[in-house]
Amino acid sequence: MSDGYKEGEGTGDRIGGGIDEASGEGLQPHPGPDREAPSLGSQRLDRPLHGPLNQSRCQPLSLGYQALLEEGHLVADAAQARAVEALDALQQELAGGVTSRGLYLWGPVGRGKTWLMDLFVECSPVTVRRWHFHHFMRWVHQRQFYWRGQPDPLVRLAEELSAEVGVLCLDEVFVEDIADAMLLGGLMQHLFARRLTLVATSNQPPAELYRDGFNRERFLPAIAAMQAHLQVLELDGGQDHRRHPGDVHQRYFVRRAGDPGILSEQFVRLSGRAATPRTLALGGRKLEARGLEGQVLWCDFAALCEAPLAALDFIALCDRFDTLLLGEVPCLASRPDEDDSGAGAAPDRQPGAPRPIARGTEDASERVAAGDRVLPPLGARDDSVRRFIALVDECYDRRVPLVIEASVAMEELYPDGYLAFAFRRTLSRLGEMQLARFGQRRLP
Repeated sequence: MSDGYKEGEGTGDRIGGGIDEASGEGLQPHPGPDREAPSLGSQRLDRPLHGPLNQSRCQPLSLGYQALLEEGHLVADAAQARAVEALDALQQELAGGVTSRGLYLWGPVGRGKTWLMDLFVECSPVTVRRWHFHHFMRWVHQRQFYWRGQPDPLVRLAEELSAEVGVLCLDEVFVEDIADAMLLGGLMQHLFARRLTLVATSNQPPAELYRDGFNRERFLPAIAAMQAHLQVLELDGGQDHRRHPGDVHQRYFVRRAGDPGILSEQFVRLSGRAATPRTLALGGRKLEARGLEGQVLWCDFAALCEAPLAALDFIALCDRFDTLLLGEVPCLASRPDEDDSGAGAAPDRQPGAPRPIARGTEDASERVAAGDRVLPPLGARDDSVRRFIALVDECYDRRVPLVIEASVAMEELYPDGYLAFAFRRTLSRLGEMQLARFGQRRLP
């Protein structure tokens, strides 16, 4: 099966701005009124917008899955088999021209949710657009800006998307921003009203999204719409497929105090030249790089994760480079004396007040079984940890190898803290990056 993806096509795909190492022009966060907004990170598979379709063009998803099992690429998983059955049924309905109920796959890390969705995208009999959720919301905000002045920009946005694709695939749905929550409340209803089929993955069921968020009632219509229009299927076969054996390709290195670094050697191996310091313009900011050559970038942790960068900046980096090197990564856990005051204190909690309840990205899939947990307070480095998580997520989703040199072993990076549950996904993904198969066709 070829992936069939076409980059840079479809709804508002003309990309303006970006990264420039000479002129200083960076990523432009909003489009002007005379041009389209970019949709970085989306992938569109061009097929007829709606069925019926000649079945010979797209083999049943279940056949592709079975072939991978028989070839030894996969480990049998009953939960995955149920998801394949549901996706296969959806594929057949779409091929027959039937307006189909979508699918929402949720569960812990490493269960194959993203991979199964991508397999569905490859086999889709109708036009499909696949977005990481962060990329989708970036597009939504930009298109809303583009349609400003219209009576209801969300209606125009829904019309625009549903006129171009028959299926929308969203990976890693996770709502934590009030602006996103308010937009999704109306947008989901408009999209479903226009018969758009949605396939989504998440670590949380719909009812847990944006739980305890500010003004959550504004998001409840989106939850109700998803529950009404999507089959919700838990995917938890009890095994993390990213941990399955494979040929090792080390990309995480520990550098103890006094030891020589290895990233200089790695940079030469990857780029063919010795590293020299360069300055890179990124989103209107200056990014100091230890090395930049061709499609290889080497930065220190402080430059990428301690600077005021965001997920959009990491999207732009993965657009420009096919390999990233990250050096001088410290232990990210906070010291006990940083927990309850100063930079480590939660901004909305007084010292001694009850601590928040854990309902984070990864914990949501276990919360019912394990019960609510009291979270540690925010640590002094947790803003940097959030950026590190976002960087790893972007590299993983875009299959961009991330070579890391850290002061501690991977499992010691962030053993406990406010973001410990979300960091589970980061460790799982970093683990898969140490295998030769990373960067190739994604398998669970």
